[in-house]
Amino acid sequence: MPLDNIRYNDYIPFMDSTVRQVAKGRGECEAGGGPEQDVFLGVLKTADVLQAELAAVLKPADLSATQYNVLRILRGAGDEGMACGRITERMLTHDPDMTRLLDRLEKRGLITRGRDAGDRRVVRARITATAGKLLAGLDEPVARLHRTQLGHLGRRDLKSLAELLRRARERAP
Repeated sequence: MPLDNIRYNDYIPFMDSTVRQVAKGRGECEAGGGPEQDVFLGVLKTADVLQAELAAVLKPADLSATQYNVLRILRGAGDEGMACGRITERMLTHDPDMTRLLDRLEKRGLITRGRDAGDRRVVRARITATAGKLLAGLDEPVARLHRTQLGHLGRRDLKSLAELLRRARERAP
């Protein structure tokens, strides 16, 4: 009995051309998606490249970019730490299982968690001295990476890019 693959045949040619186009890093979309799609694909590809380079810098510390983000948030929170729900709100990327992520960091001795004294329903996370030293050792390599990744754009273009990205994120629904 033959399979009905009509939709498959209609779908795959578009996907193949899109994948080829993204892989080549072209500035225009063969599928006719317009400049919005070009920018969308460009942002995704650029984010992937930047994240991969960050992952390489964080690898010797055995940290993922998400774990690094949590530790930086907690370092900024100071001695009082931060409610776990608030950490989730401050994350750069959405992590559906913050509890498990915090479990791993706590198991490694990089954070502590405890009930809030004023509201026992709230669990607060705090960075440990060990994690503070780990982050301090990563500060310069990460800053150097960002200069390598984006410094060639110059201050004016970086400010413009940051503003355009902010406007794209904060568009009216």
